[in-house]
Amino acid sequence: MSNTATRLRTALFVPGTRPERFAKALASGADAVIVDLEDAVERHLKDEARGNMQRYAREHPEASFMVRVNDASTSWFADDIAACRDLPNVTTVILPKAESAEQVRLAAAAGKPLFPVVESARGVHVLDELAAMPGVQRLSFGALDLLLDLGVATDTEAAAVVLDHLRVRVLILSRLHGLSAPLDTVYPDFSNTRGLAAAARRACDMGFEGMLCIHPAQVAVVHEAYAPAPQELDWARRVVAQAEASGSSAFKLDGKMVDAPVIIRARKILERAG
Repeated sequence: MSNTATRLRTALFVPGTRPERFAKALASGADAVIVDLEDAVERHLKDEARGNMQRYAREHPEASFMVRVNDASTSWFADDIAACRDLPNVTTVILPKAESAEQVRLAAAAGKPLFPVVESARGVHVLDELAAMPGVQRLSFGALDLLLDLGVATDTEAAAVVLDHLRVRVLILSRLHGLSAPLDTVYPDFSNTRGLAAAARRACDMGFEGMLCIHPAQVAVVHEAYAPAPQELDWARRVVAQAEASGSSAFKLDGKMVDAPVIIRARKILERAG
């Protein structure tokens, strides 16, 4: 079973130390699954987690998934990259704590598309360089590590301001370098579905393609948040229908002027609806 969809609304982490959860994650409905060899794995279990991932891949050649490797400063990084390179199941390498173009170059040895994740002031500072590196497909960021590095109190208005500043930069650089739209950071309170839905809708409105997820229960919530509202979908259909019927890129609908950018927006809404 392939678990990498064209649209990447949800990318669900599963710990490399829990191989019994791999199949469940792949069947969760997430657009992609990320086998995590980094934060979810204790130091003395790193080799075991990598072995679990390799064994599952060999035993399930039909499965495809992303892998979050250990960061480039660690002793496990080279072995993680080699494992990703040798497994056709691995579709994408998630590079955590990305802080230099050289780290991205080393990760590119896996021969897979790369998602650098910035989680420090240094990473944010070189984000333009990271986005420009060959092999980079998409960007993301780790909110908790970044706020810790900056000394910003989490779950505060100040934290929201700092993270929104980064979101805008990630969006602009993704567009500038022709990358796929970025993924928003994780929403850590997986029991707060209302908060997650609001965060996902906001990320969608900002132009993010999806979110990193840490629990299967988050998947359906994010997918629903990324789906156009019925009235929005109805408006988009009518805009496109009138544009195609009239052959014009400028007309009036519901008392408002519609021109080329509005028609493009309507088409994007229909794309989001599938």
